[in-house]
Amino acid sequence: MVDQELVKKVKAEVVKHREDIIKFMRDILAIPSPNGNIEGVAKRIAAEMKKLGFDEVFFDRMGNVVGRIGNGSKVLLFDSHIDTVDVADPTQWQWDPFQGKIEKGVLYALGAGDEKNSTPGMIYGLKIIKELGLAKDFTLYYYGNIEEICDGVAPNSLVETDKIRPDFVVIGEPTNMRIYRGHRGRVEMKVTTKGRTCHASAPERGVNALYKMANIIQGISQMGAEFVNDPFLGKGSIAVTDIHVKTPSINALPDEAVIYIDRRLTFGESKEMAVEQVRRVAQAHGGEVEVLWFAEPSYTGFVFEVDKYYPAWALPEEHDLVQAGVSAYEQLYGQKPEIGKWVFSTNGTYWMGKANIPSIGFGPGDEQYAHTVLDQVPIEDLVRSTEFYALFPTVLGERLAGKK
Repeated sequence: MVDQELVKKVKAEVVKHREDIIKFMRDILAIPSPNGNIEGVAKRIAAEMKKLGFDEVFFDRMGNVVGRIGNGSKVLLFDSHIDTVDVADPTQWQWDPFQGKIEKGVLYALGAGDEKNSTPGMIYGLKIIKELGLAKDFTLYYYGNIEEICDGVAPNSLVETDKIRPDFVVIGEPTNMRIYRGHRGRVEMKVTTKGRTCHASAPERGVNALYKMANIIQGISQMGAEFVNDPFLGKGSIAVTDIHVKTPSINALPDEAVIYIDRRLTFGESKEMAVEQVRRVAQAHGGEVEVLWFAEPSYTGFVFEVDKYYPAWALPEEHDLVQAGVSAYEQLYGQKPEIGKWVFSTNGTYWMGKANIPSIGFGPGDEQYAHTVLDQVPIEDLVRSTEFYALFPTVLGERLAGKK
């Protein structure tokens, strides 16, 4: 257990920076960063880290922003994706999605909870660590990255292209100030059916690719009985999320139809198993299945290609990283935190799912508001999360040292 005087110092520093934390949050919310277009907000974040005296601030090959404090042997990275989804229908917003509003202690704006929520706390937490000389044996990174367009592609590139591989990761996706230790994975697929076009006035002369697809969609909607149900992560699921047809005219039969599928995977379900389940339904109606591939350039033009398979993961509750999170929370707030999991997916699909780098989640905000016109974060949690990010490396360091 850390010295309670240190806990008081951390809390006092957070109080001192309270208004700066809130202002910084509103600044980055005001900069649109939809679906990987993070250049503007990344530059604003870089400027803040330079102002706060980070030891190093730079951009990786993909254009994600990185700040470093300390130069110890253990590497701990704080991960916050700084892109958001786009504004789908502006008429559904009751306030400007970028300027947002504060009402009854809650900040509403696009990205307030998903996931610019954790950036101010992480950055000011690292500043406090530097001010109080708490880095000690750690190299500490803030990593503001692209995620909405492809979970895990940014950290995958950071490790393989930029050769920065942390020993531990804290993911700032919203956890409602709980400690999260995993979530389901997924595989993204598309199914294609082919037909034969003809004039719509005589449909019997052709083959309607959309009708074939309708049968496949119906079959997919009835899947699920064979999906695995894990005691912690929950049950696998499937959803058809998009559909397109190719047709020479609205007065002609479509000769091709394509659907896109989000198949959530729990422990005990593999990519191969999930693809085969869909293939059985698709082939019965002349459909072909393939796993999607990500090869989109970032705003810098850099391309890092991966298939769109994202493994399920869970860090054991007894792991040092989880227990350090529990201990830090108890020392700051005087009670045990809830330990849980996300329903949605995060960069943990790479950090822990593919690279086996121990990871936990902690962030203000509630994931139920992600991708909605009520995207939000409580102001007090936005500020209080800074205390956790500032104290956590010291608690983790003491726990690891005690096991030597």
